Formats: sequence, structure tokens, C-alpha cells
Amino acid sequence: MDSLEQALPGLVREAQQLNKMAVARLISLFEDDREGSAVLRSQTLRLLDANPDTDTAGRRGRILGLTGTPGSGKSSLLSRITVDLLERNAELSLAVLAIDPSSQVSGGALLGDRTRMRFLPAEKRLFFRSQASQTDLGGLGPSSFQVCRLLSRLFDCVMIETVGIGQSEADIRHLADRVYLVLQPLGGDEVQFLKAGIIEIPHAFILNKSDEPTALKSFHHLRSSMWLARPFESEDLPIFQTSALTGAGLEELESEMLRQIESGGTAGLEMREPYFLDRWVHQEFGKSGGRFLAQQLGGATVFIAQAGGYEQAQAAFSQAFG
Repeated sequence: MDSLEQALPGLVREAQQLNKMAVARLISLFEDDREGSAVLRSQTLRLLDANPDTDTAGRRGRILGLTGTPGSGKSSLLSRITVDLLERNAELSLAVLAIDPSSQVSGGALLGDRTRMRFLPAEKRLFFRSQASQTDLGGLGPSSFQVCRLLSRLFDCVMIETVGIGQSEADIRHLADRVYLVLQPLGGDEVQFLKAGIIEIPHAFILNKSDEPTALKSFHHLRSSMWLARPFESEDLPIFQTSALTGAGLEELESEMLRQIESGGTAGLEMREPYFLDRWVHQEFGKSGGRFLAQQLGGATVFIAQAGGYEQAQAAFSQAFG
């Protein structure tokens, strides 16, 4: 830890120049749940927000989430989209955070998204990182929020591919500025969509594999489900019909994503800290810890403000609850 603390200023400068090795080392720090790493994370964020030597000081990149049913083609779609977006905007930088499911038996994770995504290793504007879900039910990994706090300060856009979606895998809506739900043909009729609870999550839908003969029928099933699942929406939610195999429909989807990215930075990860602090407390200390946070410490929002920040609140809670 001492050697990393001494190297931290130089490491941050290299990461702001999108040096992949430096970015990877900082991500490892933000994934580290040991007590001493919290201080280094706070120092890293201060350096990123205040470094006057780079154009990235104070940056907050947009966070886009891709979630969907297993086998819908999220990884293949993301592989094509990211490369296309970089070609369409020479100034754009992207980071991809792919969450893979962990085995309920062995606890390990395949991290197989690397086999589907084709990235140019020399392209520093595109960074890819796999994470294991560690059997979390929210669709994200335990440190996904922490890593996004870092990556959104380094890249114009962070794209998160979740494990999957359902009623218990909806944490992405608390992290991303915009959520895209990827579905495939014959994924179910409107009743099946409603039972799964998935229509309530996204800001936009992607019906992938639209080159298949059954795609049009699935499109109408999905469209007819909207009025029942989300009756109070003032506008129809967009449904993009795409094919990662043929490239059909990708131009329209990528244009919409570029508009989202260029509209400005994230709405504020600081505003989302209370949710993820409460999530962390329940993971580490269970229901009794959650009750202690809510009843004795005034709730996550109040406690973060009193502690002086997210890392400080984690450390203070561990001490207070212990």
C-alpha cells in the first residue's frame, strides 16, 4: 500500500492519458475491499478531480447500461457498437465494464465476454474490463459502482453490460444514466414480459437478432405490452430493431447513443452513493446492519454527509457497527 501511495500521482496522470496499464492498476485499487484501500481511493478521486495538467480534470462521463435476457446477443452487439462509435467520433473515448455470472457451485466466473468482443489492443480510446458478479443478485458486481466512479472520470462514456435482467437484477437502473434492454425474438409474449418485470426497467429497448423470421412478431408483442406495464409514460419508449450479425439497425441505435453521450456527463454518481452504501451495508453486515444504518445513523444520505464522503462513511460505519 505504501509503494502504491507514493506512485499514485504519476499513476493518475498516466491513466488520464488513457494508458491501459495505469487504468487497470487503478481499477484493481477500486476493486480492493481491504481497509487501507479506502484512503487511496479518496486520494485518487481528489487527484482526478483537481489535476490541472490534463483536459480530463473534473470530467464526468456518461454511463450507459445494457442489460437483457441471456442469449440475446448483448456482448456481440456491444462489440460492434463500440468500434462503430469510435469510428464515427474521433474524439470519443469508451470504457466497457462487462459483468459475468459467478458459479453457484465453484464460485468462479468464466469472464467469457472477452471471447465475443473484438477490440484493437493498440486503441487507447477503448478500454475493456471484466468483472465477476460474485453471485450478487443485482446484476452488477460488488465493486461495479466503485469502478464506475473511476472510469467516468477517465472516459467520455462507460458502457456496462450486466449479468442479465429480471425482478432481482435491476441495480443497473440505479447506476446508469440510460438503460437499454436487449431482447431476442421468441423471448415470450406480452404476459411473459410482464411476469418477468423487465419492461419497467429500461429507457429504451433493443430487439436484437431482427434478421430472424420471428422478429416482427416479437416486436408487436413487445409494443403491445407497453401500455399495460408503463401506462403513465408520456411518450412511447423507443424500440430499436438490430442485428449484430448483419449490422441492420445499428446506425440508428448508435446515433441515439451518441446523442446521449454528447448531451453531457453523468447526472451525478454522488447522488447515487446512498443507494450503493445501503447495498454495501446489507451485503457486509446483513439486515441488522441495514437497520442500524437507518435507525441509529439517520440513513445513508445523512450518514454520508456527516462522514464527509463515501469512503469515510464505509470506514465510519464499520467502526460504529463493530
